[in-house]
Amino acid sequence: MTTEIRINSLGDVTRAHAEIRPDQPALVFEGRETTFAELDRRASRVANGLIAAGLKPQARIALLDKNSDRFFEVLFGAAKANDVMVAVNWRLAPPEVAYVVNDATAEVLFVGKEFFPVVEAILPQLRTVKKVIALDAPHDGWELYSEWRDAQPDTDPHIPAGEDDVAIQMYTSGTTGHPKGAQLTNGNFFALLPAATREWGEPWTAEDVNLVCMPLFHIAGSGWGIVGLYAGARAIILRDIIPPEILRVIPEYGVTKALFVPAVLLFLTQTPGVEKTDFSSLKFIAYGASPIPLDLLRTAIQTFKCDFAQVYGLTETTGAVTYLPPEDHDPNGNQRMRSCGRAMGGVTIRIVDADGNDLPVGEVGEIIVKTKQNMKGYWNLPEETAKAIRGEWFHTGDAGYLDADGYLYIHDRVKDMIVSGGENVYPAEVESALFGHPAVADVAVIGVPDDKWGEAVKAIVVKKPGAEVEPAELIAYARERIAGYKVPKSIDFAEALPRNPSGKILKRELRAPFWEGRDRQVN
Repeated sequence: MTTEIRINSLGDVTRAHAEIRPDQPALVFEGRETTFAELDRRASRVANGLIAAGLKPQARIALLDKNSDRFFEVLFGAAKANDVMVAVNWRLAPPEVAYVVNDATAEVLFVGKEFFPVVEAILPQLRTVKKVIALDAPHDGWELYSEWRDAQPDTDPHIPAGEDDVAIQMYTSGTTGHPKGAQLTNGNFFALLPAATREWGEPWTAEDVNLVCMPLFHIAGSGWGIVGLYAGARAIILRDIIPPEILRVIPEYGVTKALFVPAVLLFLTQTPGVEKTDFSSLKFIAYGASPIPLDLLRTAIQTFKCDFAQVYGLTETTGAVTYLPPEDHDPNGNQRMRSCGRAMGGVTIRIVDADGNDLPVGEVGEIIVKTKQNMKGYWNLPEETAKAIRGEWFHTGDAGYLDADGYLYIHDRVKDMIVSGGENVYPAEVESALFGHPAVADVAVIGVPDDKWGEAVKAIVVKKPGAEVEPAELIAYARERIAGYKVPKSIDFAEALPRNPSGKILKRELRAPFWEGRDRQVN
């Protein structure tokens, strides 16, 4: 059966498969199996619960928890009510969680038991939340999800949802120190899904078994999960990235397709017992989110013995916009394996200079993208949206070049962003956290090469006159204010920071010694 189903919104995904394959498992999570018919009914119950709580179409709901099958029940339920799912990054520190929930104006907050203490601490600061629902354990004062859900009727509300209506709002790290809500519409997803299920490996079918282990607050997690469910495939959901658990479920469930960031591929290839694991069911692994060392890619190909493909994209482009297919992967390595492939169907890529002029083949400039996958805009940030989307073109902030065959090579970043273990870190957020320390006079944060995570966060600090402070104290100070993955792994001290005549810190000068001898300035 082909995966080209006539569906126009995320809410239609469960409706279509509940009709075509009602008894086929859709979700498997920690031994709990949900068929497509059950998923569709539960989504309707969630939708009716949101409507009963007074939510109007396009209202925001937030979810704070690690991966589970409940995420997809809530996601598709929100879609059926034409509400917007805001998946909150659970790695964020409590003040950052409060910022996201408030910025989104979320009216209902779903929270897993692991994060009850976070929500208890910030609840007085949450200005728009009318109802908190405990996802997986009772909590005095909050309704239990299963009881709340099952108290609603399972009749489909059939609230109209258009192509331009937002389905998911994902928060990305911001250049100014606050995360920005990228609004992804039904139209954005359905520009991606048909092409993805056709082009990513062999065409996806309902016989596929899809491993969903990347965090669902990321487009690499939820987007990958949605691709498989759109195709009618069974999703094996892992709560967290635990390499031995990944190695266990692949043969146990006969996983055929998976997506990993390079750091996870590294962990898997180094996990004891990997050489004895039966990977014969695996047909296809997609990888992306950060560049991959060629040696690691060769090791992964030898280990998993299946097709590999690289994807490149951003939250703002609803995920992948380029694709490096299996046939361009050579176990011995080749030049194209250093690229991230060519533009997918419906995507146009240009390389431009600072004035927006096209640059010739092989010349480095900013990567800009035209596609129906480009987000609607940043939530309530018209100026940031206007900077990022100019006409039909999204400006990625990544620097790269195209070869004569249209393959895209990432060279550097126009923005100062650091990618560590697949997570985006903006120096402004880290600098803002460190500036509050009484011993800090000036600070600059850069990314330096790291064999495990790709890049590591390093801070260069200028101390106030007479102040004494150790790196460990500053690291602990930052950890209270920002997510752990943003906290500097190392701190160097300097007498002064290099600046240009207008006062801007020259971060390239700070980065240069650490990246000397490398052919690209990202890792």
